[in-house]
Amino acid sequence: MKHLSSAVLFDPLSYLKAMFSPYVALGIVLLTLWLLTRMALLSWADLSFVLPLTGVGYILAAIFGHWFLNEAVSPVHWLGTILVFIGTGLVGMTTQKTVGRESK
Repeated sequence: MKHLSSAVLFDPLSYLKAMFSPYVALGIVLLTLWLLTRMALLSWADLSFVLPLTGVGYILAAIFGHWFLNEAVSPVHWLGTILVFIGTGLVGMTTQKTVGRESK
């Protein structure tokens, strides 16, 4: 959207043009794949196992945003990202309490 003019706000056709940009289309495809992967993971394992795996995504998003998109990530944002990652790790250390379907 940074490459489009401010006239986009008044022209709905410009939004469609932006949505079919190769980068936006790739982003939509990747988000769809991520959603389907996460749904599959949640159908196979407990949230307490899946959540720490997905918590790595927060760290990767900050790193890739900083490196590839030249985003300014302040120390406070890095600290917040690391705290979220640590929190998901703590959740992952809990014991499994779900009873499998076959044992019911």
